[in-house]
Amino acid sequence: MIKSMTGYGIAVSDSGSTKYTVEIKSLNSKFLELSLRMPKAFSEKEFQLRTDCNKQVERGKVNLSINIEQADRQTKAAGIDTVLLKHYYDQLKSVSESLNEPTNNLLQLALGLPEVVKFEEETLSDEQWKLAESTFKQAMAAFQQFRIDEGAVLENEVKGRIAIILNNLEQVVNEEPKRVAQVRERLQTFLADAVGRENVDQNRLEQELIYYIDKLDVTEEKVRLKSHCDYFLETLKSADANGKKLGFISQEIGREINTLGSKANDAAIQKLVVGMKEELEKIKEQLLNVL
Repeated sequence: MIKSMTGYGIAVSDSGSTKYTVEIKSLNSKFLELSLRMPKAFSEKEFQLRTDCNKQVERGKVNLSINIEQADRQTKAAGIDTVLLKHYYDQLKSVSESLNEPTNNLLQLALGLPEVVKFEEETLSDEQWKLAESTFKQAMAAFQQFRIDEGAVLENEVKGRIAIILNNLEQVVNEEPKRVAQVRERLQTFLADAVGRENVDQNRLEQELIYYIDKLDVTEEKVRLKSHCDYFLETLKSADANGKKLGFISQEIGREINTLGSKANDAAIQKLVVGMKEELEKIKEQLLNVL
């Protein structure tokens, strides 16, 4: 079983006075790139959230957002420092009069100056955190299920393409014996044109034939290619995150396909090799999205 690096999960909880919305989404990345967007009150829980994401998400470019909606939307302020406000106002008025400037907006300006309006410090109670944490776990569960579902689609995709590669390999096995007769015919024709058919040394011809057949032998490549494909399918079944491992195996599959093509010296086999390469490229594209 494999998982996709692309994922999405959302969960909503409502306590009556407070509504929590947790959203998690991810895209492809070689490493874990985690971006958190949450209210200031959750700052003390950031490390715990990052730790949980590191354990469960593993890899990907991940955005985690926590949104809070209060039933009472009024901004809670501790109050206005009237002494400081009057001090600012008097200074602004004095400067404005000395410069012959309008004084109609001085109160608004003074209210915006530092420490005049003091807001209550946001805090997170144990009850609020329990509800938020529960919502986070629900969103993470939905996120993981999304990855599993997408992974199943990817698994079927790459399995089908590996099957095509193995089918082409079987056809290579069927085509390969024909090469011996073709090589023999080419050598006989070449020698007949060069020295005359009656002057061809049959013993020397057999020696040359053995030499060329040995150079064109692809038995090892066929065995290794079959072995790599079987290992690829076996790795797909693992419960671990094996995206990188599958990428390495696909590279080994590519090497054997390339060697098979370079030693083929046969149009029919070359055509089958091109088909294998095409399927392997599509597999590699899909593996970029595998966890």
